[in-house]
Amino acid sequence: MKSIVIQQPGKLVIETRPMLQPAPGEVRIKVSYAGICGSDVHIYHGHNPFAKYPRVIGHEFFGHIDSVGEGVDPSRIGERVVIDPVVSCGHCYPCSVGRPNVCSELQVIGVHRDGGFSDYAVAPAQNAYQVPDSIPDQLASMVEPFTIAANITAFLKPTPTDTALIFGAGPMGLTVIQVLKGVYGVQKVIVADRIEERLQMARENGADWAINNQHKSVTEQLAAENIRPTLVIDAACHPSILQEAINVASPAARVGMMGFSGEACSITQQSITSKEISLFSSRLNSHRFPQVIEWMSEGKISPEKLVTHCMPGEDVEAAMTLFEKDQRACCKVLLKF
Repeated sequence: MKSIVIQQPGKLVIETRPMLQPAPGEVRIKVSYAGICGSDVHIYHGHNPFAKYPRVIGHEFFGHIDSVGEGVDPSRIGERVVIDPVVSCGHCYPCSVGRPNVCSELQVIGVHRDGGFSDYAVAPAQNAYQVPDSIPDQLASMVEPFTIAANITAFLKPTPTDTALIFGAGPMGLTVIQVLKGVYGVQKVIVADRIEERLQMARENGADWAINNQHKSVTEQLAAENIRPTLVIDAACHPSILQEAINVASPAARVGMMGFSGEACSITQQSITSKEISLFSSRLNSHRFPQVIEWMSEGKISPEKLVTHCMPGEDVEAAMTLFEKDQRACCKVLLKF
């Protein structure tokens, strides 16, 4: 089988590897489609502190179960499935309170263990979720990105009367827009970004107001309209954003953080407590796959609006360069295996 391997930072190769065999409790998946995420690019460049090399990357993938390990029902062979990359221990404190995504022994498929940029992949059977026929193969690989939006919004508990502000119109920001509009019915969703083409994508995904903050700050533009968001989400993930998010937020607002930067971030306690701001952080997802599959089946979200490119798996280097460098025309890139 062919696998896309980051041997070390900056060195990507396509290797011929022996066929994988599922261990007890695992399934083997014949991969059909896999999506490129920013974290894949970070592993490629050596910027992900959790990755171990060499590593088969890829945590957004879809395929068919073609083999099962001991203890797994053989009738599962042939199932169309998407894979939750969160592998948890099941017995630590986070797991006991329904937060396996921050398990004390967390392993992420495609980061800590080999992932889905391969002809075949293995995963725990409980992490393989069946996809209904109503979801096309290509779009099924988009379930995982939407679980990220499902996770942060579950903390924030949006309501139709909220005024929501999202920093960043990249793939994360766009999935959040769709979930806020299509699932929670939020009437006013504002998105800020510095790339006009991304702002147009935001409008196409349901944003009511797209703010270009390249030359004029979000703070200034909101103040001119006398708008105080009640819900703010940082999907741009730059350390400077958090303080601005707190500053522009309404008293009693909720602020969600999706970033993973290791850089220091300067904020004041007064700006938070004076308005009794609630801060929420979110990593990966905690059992959100069934929820997103249902949303997708019911047409509440439209993953096809995010997919701009689909390329053969052997063109992975060109695909990753496109994803990283062409933020004006490219949103989500899928690899076909």
